[in-house]
Amino acid sequence: MTEKKLPLSPQEMAVLVKKVGTPFNIYDGDEIERNAEEMKNAFSWAPAFTNYFAVKALPNINILKLLGKHGFGADCSSLPELYMAKEAGIEGKDIMFTSNDTPDEEFKVAFELGAVLNLDDITHIEAVERACGSLPDTISFRFNPGRERTGNAIIGNPVEAKYGVTRDQLFDAYTIAKEKGVKHFYLHTMVASNELNSDYIVETARMLFTLVGEIKEKCGVEIEAIDMGGGVGIPYRPEDSRIEWKELGERIQVLYKEMIEEKGLKPLKITFECGRAITGPYGYLVSSVRHVTKKYKDYVGLDACMADLMRPALYGSYHHITVVGKENAEKNHKYDVTGSLCENNDKFAIDRMLPEIERGDILVIHDTGAHGFAMGFNYNGKMRHAEYLKTNGKILKIRRDENYDDYIRTQLLSPEEV
Repeated sequence: MTEKKLPLSPQEMAVLVKKVGTPFNIYDGDEIERNAEEMKNAFSWAPAFTNYFAVKALPNINILKLLGKHGFGADCSSLPELYMAKEAGIEGKDIMFTSNDTPDEEFKVAFELGAVLNLDDITHIEAVERACGSLPDTISFRFNPGRERTGNAIIGNPVEAKYGVTRDQLFDAYTIAKEKGVKHFYLHTMVASNELNSDYIVETARMLFTLVGEIKEKCGVEIEAIDMGGGVGIPYRPEDSRIEWKELGERIQVLYKEMIEEKGLKPLKITFECGRAITGPYGYLVSSVRHVTKKYKDYVGLDACMADLMRPALYGSYHHITVVGKENAEKNHKYDVTGSLCENNDKFAIDRMLPEIERGDILVIHDTGAHGFAMGFNYNGKMRHAEYLKTNGKILKIRRDENYDDYIRTQLLSPEEV
């Protein structure tokens, strides 16, 4: 079971709402830092351990700076993410550039930043040479295990995924890269998303450790680091339990001793690219009730909408909801909790049992610290809202609300002939 706590007391939340208005996102920076340290400590046995924080999960430079203080790098998938990492002071091999269908320009910028290029396809060897003039001294390949592993509902089965090189291609890729003068090699995979069964993560480690030996035997290439991807889930539902970093670290350490140390393989850097598992539980979307209506069902209409959090509409995902000041009230009313978009799937919850709700109530939607604001959009002219960071007893604004000028900035009011 997971207790769904608020980042502020009901009184503090009411004061903040009165001061800044709703909706907004708030992140508990103190808990994010505590969680980051817990992960680091669990893998302190591993040589040069790091987590490349998945920028796509929570793309805010202030969050990257916060995690950079704890030695975290950045997992980037696009040009803006590379620039944000640089702005946050994260450079060189502290950046893992994992992309797909990648334009030459992005390979070139990642190369110039000294990032580890994690190639999604064997043909990308040629693409990097074309874009950068040569291959970097360090290269990584993303492995797709195909039918060797099964994925889950969010990421899909590997055999149907567009990502990564096949088993046969993998050995050819390392051989080609070695022949072209690459000196240092990483190995990456990503086969699950939001996984709460630690067995799955441990088996991913086993698969990669096995491949390290096979690649050395078949290609004469010594893998120096493995990136186990992200995939560690968070308990969105109160009845779910989180993966404990300490237990996960201990289980992977047993495998490491058996499959790397005892086989005399080169000391291997262990890395992840967790985003959701680092910040997800410590983000909250705070919204006010505009209307409570009775039609064929009872509806609670918020001033936030799917443009602020699209996971429930996109995946049917559950996000816990707390009615501030009614935390202990009986949940005896069934509601659909909705936004104001011209889309019927603009719903944060369907048939959710909650206390009786009135206009003006403050609702907090939990676990929005990853893939919340990041997946926002502007349909119906909806603006994305402010982000705040709770840290060291202070609440800091780390992103302002969008406004109309932002919305029309790229429109040409005087059209130009081309």
